[in-house]
Amino acid sequence: MEMAVIIFKIKLQACHNLGLIRSLLTTGVREFSGKGKILLMRNSTIIGTGFYVPPRVVTNDDLAKLMDTSDEWIRERSGIRERRYAEDGVGSVELGKNAAEKAIADAGLTNDDIDMIVFATLSPDYFFPGNGCILQSKMKFRTIPAIDVREQCSGFIYALSIADLYIKTGFCDHVLVIGAENHSTGLEFADRGRAVTVLFGDGAGAVVMAPTDKEDEGVLGCVLHAQGEHYDKLWCQAPMSYRSPRVSHEMIDKGEIYPKMDGRAVFSHAIPRFCEAMNEVLEKTGCAIGDVDLFIPHQANERITRMVAKKIGLPDEKVVSNIDRYGNTTAATIPICMVEAREDGRLKKGGLLLIASFGSGFTWASALIRWTM
Repeated sequence: MEMAVIIFKIKLQACHNLGLIRSLLTTGVREFSGKGKILLMRNSTIIGTGFYVPPRVVTNDDLAKLMDTSDEWIRERSGIRERRYAEDGVGSVELGKNAAEKAIADAGLTNDDIDMIVFATLSPDYFFPGNGCILQSKMKFRTIPAIDVREQCSGFIYALSIADLYIKTGFCDHVLVIGAENHSTGLEFADRGRAVTVLFGDGAGAVVMAPTDKEDEGVLGCVLHAQGEHYDKLWCQAPMSYRSPRVSHEMIDKGEIYPKMDGRAVFSHAIPRFCEAMNEVLEKTGCAIGDVDLFIPHQANERITRMVAKKIGLPDEKVVSNIDRYGNTTAATIPICMVEAREDGRLKKGGLLLIASFGSGFTWASALIRWTM
């Protein structure tokens, strides 16, 4: 892909047109001036990956002992055979720490080289402060910024887009992006919670991002969307900060502390939104579906993955899926798949990687990456 090199010299301090600035940042601008100096826009790229899943394997047959379900019922509806559950006392920060350490080592860096943490999770260790700050303490980082992202299944791509822009603008050189979840402590192991409980597992994935001056490699484009009117189609209602107390025996008895999903609504929105985001990022970057070497979707449901791939025209050999072994690990699914695709030789240097997600909110996103590792 060829990107035109355009130089805009703008006094940003005198420019109040935020739409114009956004347009410049997303349409291939290479240089602009602000506060008396020229800033070279550069791409970001992934230079290290890592993932971690807890050792405890929970099979469909294990869950069938706790609720009215079966291995066949779960596999037919989701493609899942087993998932991982963390030990008591191991939260999403600890899972993320294990993945982050591997990603930093893979990048050939030390903790002192990291300029920012972006941590995506829907299952933080505490209501506040965020996971990013806790991870910063556990890993002894410098006093670098730590950002938490709460976009659930789209969390990793939202986080990646944040890191991409901070690197593009020269604010950071090395950004640690983490997606980590501990679902198992928040699931209802009873017939009432069966439809959601069988889908989710615990795990973490991480990447380290850095700049590249080559216009045709690294993150070529990202698209992000949300449609908040569907917020209650996949949600966890309690605890809630607008009620006093934030959690009560009544809320517990009603099951409001457990996640709920309108499966039909999620399924009917997921497939078209996946495809829309993928087509949008391809059009934005001047690429076609035939150019894509590998597709990593958020691992929500095997049926969704296969239907999206078929609708957009991708053969099975270009689609990465590991939901059968890990279930849905939400913000962690895509970075976990990246590591495994590297290990099995499917994700290669120079390959064009398409990633996409859809989930609670509703939110959906996609990114196109020319792989450089």
